[in-house]
Amino acid sequence: MDSDNSDNYDQEFWELVEEEFMDGSDEEQQLQNELQSVSSSRPKRRTTVDRGREEGHNRLFNDYFSKNPVYTDVQFRRRFRMHRHVFLRIVDALGNHDEYFQMRVNATGMLGSINCMHWEWKNCPIAWKGQFCRGDHGKPTIKLEAVASQDLWIWHAFFGIGGSNNDINVINQSNVFNDILEGHAPNVQYTVNGAPYNMGYYLEDGIYPEWPTFVKTISMPRGEKKKLFAQHQESAIKDVERAFGVLQSRFAILRGPARVWHMDTLKHTIYTCIILHNMIVEDERHTYVGNFDYSYDNVDDNNSTTETFSGPHSNLATKLQRRASI
Repeated sequence: MDSDNSDNYDQEFWELVEEEFMDGSDEEQQLQNELQSVSSSRPKRRTTVDRGREEGHNRLFNDYFSKNPVYTDVQFRRRFRMHRHVFLRIVDALGNHDEYFQMRVNATGMLGSINCMHWEWKNCPIAWKGQFCRGDHGKPTIKLEAVASQDLWIWHAFFGIGGSNNDINVINQSNVFNDILEGHAPNVQYTVNGAPYNMGYYLEDGIYPEWPTFVKTISMPRGEKKKLFAQHQESAIKDVERAFGVLQSRFAILRGPARVWHMDTLKHTIYTCIILHNMIVEDERHTYVGNFDYSYDNVDDNNSTTETFSGPHSNLATKLQRRASI
């Protein structure tokens, strides 16, 4: 009897132990499952992978389609399941059928991207701070309007407008269109979607007015075509922002607040930095990655958009007509 009672006690004891610990393990397993479900439901950040598409394109062209390809015709047939002349025949047929498959020069007629930057003026006179301060900056600034191309060459600069002005106020006082109004701008002829144009354009953000010389992005693009346009426009307009960044990184005087009193001294300083910057760009342009074909010093002055005038004042009606076309 005693042995039977002891066996019963042992069995009850182990049942209690098993119940106690197994319940805890089940709760722990349940908690882990809940944590895993919560972590899996959280949105994950999309990782960007640089696939090197341009390098891949160049390598593919050199391997199979260059004058001296790496691989032979037999290897081409094995790779593309057809001979090279048949493949090129298809390419020509597609190109003649639709302009989408034709290789064309990008950004035809584009003169550059235009934007403004602020330079803090530490020694701004107290009486002037009202016209040089803006709420989003909090300190007196002076605005620099610039037009830059893809190789960061700054070929237009207008400096001296108070920081309280927006970009529209700056463009209304700028001299960026003086060459066009005076008839000295270079001739630009290009066709987009079958429509001919004889005036270059600038890439800009959404604040500028709706002028034919400004090309904006599409704020809410719908469709693959408009999305592609917005993507390329927004990436190309960053050229002027890059130019501002390089300009400030090269010249420490532009990174910090201006510590001079006179506006003329500030203008001479920033224009000097821009001239030195352009000299560096001209000297190092051949080392840049990309195909830049900018010949700024070889522009034909006689090839202008309209007739030039040798007198002190051009015809007022002609100037107004040019301004209306802008």
